[in-house]
Amino acid sequence: MRVAVIQLAYADGEPLPERRDRAAHLVRQQAGHDLVILPELWGPTGFDYRLWEAAAESVDGPTVAAMAAVAREIGAMVHIGSIIETLPQPGAEGKSLANTSVVVGADGAVAAVYRKIHRFGFAAGEPALLEAGSDLVTVDLPGGHRAALSTCYDLRFPELYRRQLDAGAEVFLVPAAWPMARVEHWCTLGRARAIENQCVLIACNTAGTHGGYQMGGASQVVSAQGVVLAEAGPDEEVLSVDIDVDEVSAWRRDFPVLADRRL
Repeated sequence: MRVAVIQLAYADGEPLPERRDRAAHLVRQQAGHDLVILPELWGPTGFDYRLWEAAAESVDGPTVAAMAAVAREIGAMVHIGSIIETLPQPGAEGKSLANTSVVVGADGAVAAVYRKIHRFGFAAGEPALLEAGSDLVTVDLPGGHRAALSTCYDLRFPELYRRQLDAGAEVFLVPAAWPMARVEHWCTLGRARAIENQCVLIACNTAGTHGGYQMGGASQVVSAQGVVLAEAGPDEEVLSVDIDVDEVSAWRRDFPVLADRRL
């Protein structure tokens, strides 16, 4: 499976329609890949919460529609990162917005929708504005292997990834807007999730500066053995990686640590 990880950079001054067009162009350039992944909230921004309500859209809104069109054009599955979704109805906490990841298939149809479970902000930011997701979401990749979806701050909660493992995941797909101030946590936690679950991790972060925050970059692809197959720098960059997902089952058979789980 050939994967393109688009570490998109942006700043506050770029209008959303222009950024959407630029992101679509970057995806279009990845023709020949089986899977393309974008970062979390690259449209409404990861940290400028003031923009979220105005930038909110539905799953069939302009961002997903634009990426679905390009997915059909290049014949690849596209993880569009995430949007601020206007929910069909308010959630359990009475909020009408969510941080929602969407995967579209090579035919442009929506293949999976995941609403971020762990909201970052310590009672401000995401917890104050967004409903939490509750569903474990997986999607079948080209070739039939199963991937599990999570987003950014989710990476700090290993119990989620154990549940994904038990749901049959061989690959973790993690878009993020992770800041430079804690980028070492990003790198270490991603590698830990891959190693402890013997899964491939494909983690796509944001670059640039917005809302007063410098973003961390350092997108990475990590094998089930913990080998970093590719890693980005701090600026906009596209990683192109060939991944043999069949090696996951081979590694689990050769080093059967998961069989020794007790709890």
